[in-house]
Amino acid sequence: MELTNEASAIRATYFSIIGNILLAAVKLVSGFLGNSYALIADGMESTTDIFSSFFVLIGFKYAQRPPDENHPYGHSRIEPLITFLVVAFLVTSATVIAYESIVNIRTPHKIPEAWTLIVLLMIILWKEASYRYVLRKSKKINSSSLRADAWHHRSDAITSVAAFIGISVALIFGKGYETADDWAALFASGFILYNAYLIFRPALSEIMDEHTYDDMVENIREISLTVKGITGTEKCFVRKAGMKYLVELHAMVDGKITVEDGHYLAHKLQDKLQNEIPEISHITIHIEPESMGKL
Repeated sequence: MELTNEASAIRATYFSIIGNILLAAVKLVSGFLGNSYALIADGMESTTDIFSSFFVLIGFKYAQRPPDENHPYGHSRIEPLITFLVVAFLVTSATVIAYESIVNIRTPHKIPEAWTLIVLLMIILWKEASYRYVLRKSKKINSSSLRADAWHHRSDAITSVAAFIGISVALIFGKGYETADDWAALFASGFILYNAYLIFRPALSEIMDEHTYDDMVENIREISLTVKGITGTEKCFVRKAGMKYLVELHAMVDGKITVEDGHYLAHKLQDKLQNEIPEISHITIHIEPESMGKL
């Protein structure tokens, strides 16, 4: 049986939490034993990822609550708010990594152990696979917070690649290059901040009801014209609420029909649109006489 969007999102989030717990432990232990501060920083980021994924999970469970008297449109708007929280964790982890990198650059330390490269290679492969899995899920269910969680995996992979390069430089060139992995971690922190902005911007657009749904509007207009009795459409506004959409549509009909017939057509159009576009959770249809639409 196919999972609902919400159930699929929750399963992907559990995957993230379990994976981050295991990887954080591996990174921190390997970093301490292998004298790699970049690997320790990487482990710190994975630790923050655990908490951010946990908040994503809470958000999905809360969003599943049905509409009530105080929330007639449901609780899906919590998702962009959770996305903001995940972005805050990304910014925090990037800041901590940058700070620790600068401190370690100024502090003499041993060259990392060569075996840490094997650990990092396995981590990179796992985190990139995790990123692709969660991102695929986020696109399928149209979830901004799950997309943000996917980018946590990608940012983790990026810091691991940076650490791999830094440790390799330190091992190849030897004495005098002990801080190469710290410089690599510092570079990775900047990239994480950049990706935090890329995640933050769409969530801000969603919470501010910015119009970015031209393709959906065009699809709604085309489907509307297939309903017998609907002669055209006028205004069409779309808002995103979590993984669903709220639509307001002005549909034109023959001005000579009765109010009862107009009411029937509105419900017929509503059923048609929600059947063709399941992502629409709520649609308000305003019926206008065709002659008014031509004024």
